[in-house]
Amino acid sequence: MLAASSEITSAKPFGRHVAGQELVAWRTPDGELRVGPGACPHLGAPLCDAAVDSGALVCRWHGLSLGDKPTAGWKRYPAHDDGVLAWVRLDHVGGEVPLAEPVLPERPPRAEAISAVATVLGRCEPEDVVFNRLDPWHGAWFHPYSFAELRVLDAGEEEFLVEVTFRLAKNVGVPVLARFSCPEPRTVVMHIVEGEGVGSVVETHATPIAPGRTAVIEATIAHSPRPGFAYARRVAGAVRPAMRWAAKRLWRDDIAYAERRFALRKDGRWPG
Repeated sequence: MLAASSEITSAKPFGRHVAGQELVAWRTPDGELRVGPGACPHLGAPLCDAAVDSGALVCRWHGLSLGDKPTAGWKRYPAHDDGVLAWVRLDHVGGEVPLAEPVLPERPPRAEAISAVATVLGRCEPEDVVFNRLDPWHGAWFHPYSFAELRVLDAGEEEFLVEVTFRLAKNVGVPVLARFSCPEPRTVVMHIVEGEGVGSVVETHATPIAPGRTAVIEATIAHSPRPGFAYARRVAGAVRPAMRWAAKRLWRDDIAYAERRFALRKDGRWPG
């Protein structure tokens, strides 16, 4: 997982480290995603500062053009854009069998949903983020402003079901049933399976940046069968900032939880 699709445009390159690798992402004139090493093979200039010309990167130091054709010491990585999230495949890291495309959970049709992506950085490892997300019991205790009356109804080996009330105001809440699962080692998905917003999905992706550094990239894909939701989709641009704010509010608390666990483990005060 690299970033939100909307973060990568054809206007300028986007830079990020993944698993210690410096990467640069950009788009061709027709919007196709491209991802490659973030350092120019000539003298190592940062390609996140390059110009984009006709779908190729043009290094600002000496004008080297880099695009679809491999150059000595530089070659594009396989990339995938699902319309909500942008992905890159790094075959030399992770120790996992490369797939043609990422494993995506079931989502509502894009034309019937509103999606928003929030990113939070933390001093921890992906396992700390996943551990936090798979601990539903802390929700009502640690986030009383968002959750109430939380009960785990069924906990199996591959998924678990939670009954929880999402707070809309101090004395107003919406009860739902939510199913949690892990389609990939660094991904936790929550599906609303009953109640208001049925069909909505929250995908939490823990992307390693460097040792002890992780990016939590969380995509919320909201859906509702109610007729009024069609009006909300018409003003999706105004709704998305509120969705991102709500996700970041929770993760400001939860990243501290993950960082605490990582610090204890690093100091030998918690099982590794």
